[in-house]
Amino acid sequence: MAFLAAATGKRLIQFGSQNIDTNWYDAHATFYGDMSGRETMQGACGYGDLFKQGYGLETTALSTALFNNGLTCGACFEIKCVNDPQWCYPKAGSIKVTATNFCPPNYSKPEGNWCNPPLKHFDLSMPMFTKLAQYKAGIIPVKYRRVLCSKKGGVRFQIRGNPYWTLVLLFNVGGAGDVKDVKIKGSKTGWIQMSRNWGVNWQTGVRLTGQSLSFMVTTSDGEMMEFDNVVPANWQFDQTFYAKNNF
Repeated sequence: MAFLAAATGKRLIQFGSQNIDTNWYDAHATFYGDMSGRETMQGACGYGDLFKQGYGLETTALSTALFNNGLTCGACFEIKCVNDPQWCYPKAGSIKVTATNFCPPNYSKPEGNWCNPPLKHFDLSMPMFTKLAQYKAGIIPVKYRRVLCSKKGGVRFQIRGNPYWTLVLLFNVGGAGDVKDVKIKGSKTGWIQMSRNWGVNWQTGVRLTGQSLSFMVTTSDGEMMEFDNVVPANWQFDQTFYAKNNF
């Protein structure tokens, strides 16, 4: 189970064999899209319909400095508006969002490029931004920290590809949220190391059709969980399967 640990003034969450830094840091936030959130769907992490996948509009795109080439996809952040009394709602508190997209850098203009490295920036859905500040603000100073993801139900596995190439989308991942390693096992194979295709999508070229499938998933904090026979032998491509357990 997760517990809090303090060392040398740092506040850390130790969940697995490694720590997640939960200190507050400075950044800025903007929003993209409108109140419907349509523009926040899909995205660079490889998710699909965020409503159907359980994330809704409680999401954010990350600047290059935070996105880490997609390794941070699925991680959760707590964000609060600070030091801007003109725009910050005084009793807004904080919001919690999951990283589902990338805010790309723009080198074509000399200023206002908030997603360029080394800046730490959150491009929120409009409903999340307007929980913190008036939408007319456009951009606000914030403080943020990593938090453990609290998800309803178990980890979910969507299988796509073809008989010679299997692509698995992992979503609704709790705990640290961001996945660093996935292994897959068919009922006729041993454990097979998968490689990251992009974001939260993992792949293998081993033929696995007609076999029940198990997964071994490790999140960025070193916590590993095994999902035995979560996919029955009669599975088809483009189906999604629900595990009973989560991080």
